[in-house]
Amino acid sequence: MIDWALLLAALIAVESSGDPNAIGDNGLAYGCLQLHSAYVQDAAEYARQDWTHEDAFDPETAKQIVRAYMARYATEKRLGREPTYSDVARMHNGGPNGSKKAATDKYWQKVKKKLEQLGVQGL
Repeated sequence: MIDWALLLAALIAVESSGDPNAIGDNGLAYGCLQLHSAYVQDAAEYARQDWTHEDAFDPETAKQIVRAYMARYATEKRLGREPTYSDVARMHNGGPNGSKKAATDKYWQKVKKKLEQLGVQGL
């Protein structure tokens, strides 16, 4: 079972080192979780919220956006099994099918290292 507080802490550490005002990916990714506009829009649609890309600068809202995105895509029904830390991290990095993309492996290794530092075992 995923400990969302720890997973979000690891994602934040990897994405921005905790900087809520971070702007990356040539100005396309915002906030501590480095969210792209399409990610926010997708999560807002699913959660029936009026989030905008600028809401990614608020850490608590950014966490809600990630949770909504994962509620849509990191599901047992979609994956055919319970989602793992790896699934969620790789989807965060590579989109709804990120858990299947070799391109997200390196990102997962960074998140995994942070999770291990936070005391998560059995990864």
